[in-house]
Amino acid sequence: MLRKLLRILGVLLIIYLATAYFVLPLFWKHYEHHPQMENAPKRARTSAGIPGDPLNVALVGTEAEVIRALLAAKWYPADPITLKSSLAIAASVLLHRPDPEAPVSNLYLWGRKQDLAFERPAGESAKRRHHVRLWKSEQLGMDGRPLWIGSATFDKSVGVSRYTGQITHHISADIDSERDTLIQDLKSAGQLVEIYQVTGIGPTIDGRNGEGDWYFTDGELTVGVIAKENAVQTKAPETLVNPAAVRMKNKAWSLIKNILLQPAVFREARKIAEKL
Repeated sequence: MLRKLLRILGVLLIIYLATAYFVLPLFWKHYEHHPQMENAPKRARTSAGIPGDPLNVALVGTEAEVIRALLAAKWYPADPITLKSSLAIAASVLLHRPDPEAPVSNLYLWGRKQDLAFERPAGESAKRRHHVRLWKSEQLGMDGRPLWIGSATFDKSVGVSRYTGQITHHISADIDSERDTLIQDLKSAGQLVEIYQVTGIGPTIDGRNGEGDWYFTDGELTVGVIAKENAVQTKAPETLVNPAAVRMKNKAWSLIKNILLQPAVFREARKIAEKL
């Protein structure tokens, strides 16, 4: 009887693993609005080659259009990392004074650091801020304009990297919120004509970035198409619809996020799992 029960459990385990990790993700993957994104990278990397922040946002436009759009949305270009800018951000954090152009650390994609980095202050110092890194790709572009694929995250505090021991910013776990904030800011500034999603890193509950920070995500990458010559839009941008399977996945994810991924609940669940 015990052997029979173990065989049944083994079969159920195989079915679960096949469904959760092979079958369902096939239904969730979608690139119908931007087919060339299927083979695009899903994460940036640190200078040491450690997988870094997931790529969760992209913009279509020329470099001048992207810069003007972000400025219109009240996002500011980050200074390059120099001794002067490093001392300035340290002073900002220690003395609690603004530094809206504080540098961001370098991440790498296609063998190079970000082409553009922008940020929006979220407090009295550079300790808390919205920020995005963007890498230019002509190959992934549309309608003769390049695509700028990026990673948008929120710096919530300053601390020590869990992997390298270096002083660094720690990000907020809800990276989808930061992705949506950037797109909403551009939308509110009248800079977008179209918004759609493609599959990014995929649904992730317990991800870790290059500094060891926890993150979770529905796994979607949102693309914003900037109006040509930054013509200010008075109407809301067209939002292209995701496939039905993806909409169902997102509803399920929203439930998981709202119930299971509350920090306290998640910590307790991990403690229980570690004891099993």
